[in-house]
Amino acid sequence: MRVKDTLSLWVGGAAGDGIAAAGEALLKTFSRSGLHAYSYTSYQSVIRGGHVLLQMAAGSSKRLCVPDFPDLLVALNQDSLDREAKDASLGILYDKGRFTLPRQGLKPGCRDLGLPVSELAKEPLMQNSVAVGAAVRLAGLGFETLSALLQETFRGKSPEVREANLAAAKAGYDHAGKAFGSLGVRLPSGGPRRMVMSGNQAIALGALAAGCRFYSAYPMTPASSIMHWFAPRASRYGLVFKQAEDEIAAVNMAIGAAHAGARAMTATSGGGFALMSEAVGLAGMTETPLVIVEVQRGGPSTGLPTKTEQSDLFQVLGASQGDYPKAVLAPATVEEAFAFAALSFNIAEECQMPVLLVSDLNLSEHHETVGGLSLQVPITRGPYAAPGEDFRRYAVTDSGVSPRAVPGQKGLEFTACSDEHDERGDTISDVRCDPVQRTRMMDKRMRKLRTAAAMLPPTALEGPQDAELTLVCWGSTYPLLRHLMERLNEGGRERVNLLCLRSLWPFPWREVSDILYSSKKTLAVEGSAGAQLCRLIRQETGYYIPHRSLKYDGEPFYPGSTLAAIEAALGHG
Repeated sequence: MRVKDTLSLWVGGAAGDGIAAAGEALLKTFSRSGLHAYSYTSYQSVIRGGHVLLQMAAGSSKRLCVPDFPDLLVALNQDSLDREAKDASLGILYDKGRFTLPRQGLKPGCRDLGLPVSELAKEPLMQNSVAVGAAVRLAGLGFETLSALLQETFRGKSPEVREANLAAAKAGYDHAGKAFGSLGVRLPSGGPRRMVMSGNQAIALGALAAGCRFYSAYPMTPASSIMHWFAPRASRYGLVFKQAEDEIAAVNMAIGAAHAGARAMTATSGGGFALMSEAVGLAGMTETPLVIVEVQRGGPSTGLPTKTEQSDLFQVLGASQGDYPKAVLAPATVEEAFAFAALSFNIAEECQMPVLLVSDLNLSEHHETVGGLSLQVPITRGPYAAPGEDFRRYAVTDSGVSPRAVPGQKGLEFTACSDEHDERGDTISDVRCDPVQRTRMMDKRMRKLRTAAAMLPPTALEGPQDAELTLVCWGSTYPLLRHLMERLNEGGRERVNLLCLRSLWPFPWREVSDILYSSKKTLAVEGSAGAQLCRLIRQETGYYIPHRSLKYDGEPFYPGSTLAAIEAALGHG
């Protein structure tokens, strides 16, 4: 029997069954064993009940996505057996004293790995610990790493609870070795330990490394875990944390903190960002440095609160009324979520304008192993004024960026208002509008886009220059497409290359035009019914992308169906 050195594993159950805890234990066991791992959880918008499916992949090389189907299924209830058992290829772990494995529709060779949980654990609630222990044994890993992890996990519990869960996991581990033998999987442990991180955790850490000192937000999935990460750590790192009564309050608090000189950030999803929209324009008019994280989920309205989508692009680009400078960045990996969060603060301060960091549920909530992230990120703040006789907060400059001042400094007093104003900040629209001043101030602000464009991440083609097909994407679809590109180009073939847009505004029209007009065929892979990225590209470059793989069912792209779409585009005349 051929021994597999990778493992795809699903954990199915209902909300409240402890799937997150079981998944975290497995993911961290893999990472601490020197393996790469990647996990994504498909869950429902309920506290208890509903079908929840955690999908995980582990191996010695970087995992970029979850596979289409599991090698091993861990089913924590009957519903998961009924739904998912047909997709497992190697085996199914479940409590055979409480649940029944379907006898029809299973894949050939898939093994019944029923566990006698009542014999192995003190109570049924510990079926998770039993199953995790059994899964680690079937993955070919030692028990020591899991044991240390469980002791750490349960250190806040009573010694009785801690020891009972350790004993249950060890019983599951031993039982799997005796009763099931090998599944033909042996993960190559022994590599360096790696961190496990989600996209939202990376954003929060990147903001903190960049000197963020104020964070305000109202809870809204899937941005809430940024708040959850900050809340217990704020006082330790000198961060002021505020949970506001709504999104309008949250963004205005952040604007106030930024106006006072602090690096400030808020985060939300599409519905909350709709409420923030007018305040984004306020930051643009008052030239206040502000970072807003917008994590997309299925819309419109309340939509799909716990499902992924990429359909807020034009909402973000069109936020607030009128013309004003802003930057829009879209990280494509967890590492970029960290780096772009830090970069956003530099752009915001150097250009004195709002910066919108756009993610999606898939990128923000999945977990994966990452290498070391340097917390020594560069911090640049742009020009500050020195006290003088003629301070003009909004002085017209060639770059559009004026020296700023922290309020309350003698000799640097100024007015900051939402009305159009002159260089001192005095309004010009109350008694008599001044068309000349209005034009000067608008031109001054819009010149900041040139400065911002030079600071944005570069836009470049990945893969062979002369490929048959160019894939076009943004956000969380990138890692999967990179994986498929590498697979399709094995053996020196030049079938596919990849254009991932990370800088969305100011739009890099020249670079995108050069790439797309030189390509042979193009295929856009996008989580949007309206193909919003395709529309933006057409709007800014005139280029029409003819082949499109669009997905808006709430789930991320998977390898099999995406590969089929690529092959279809390659074969199309």
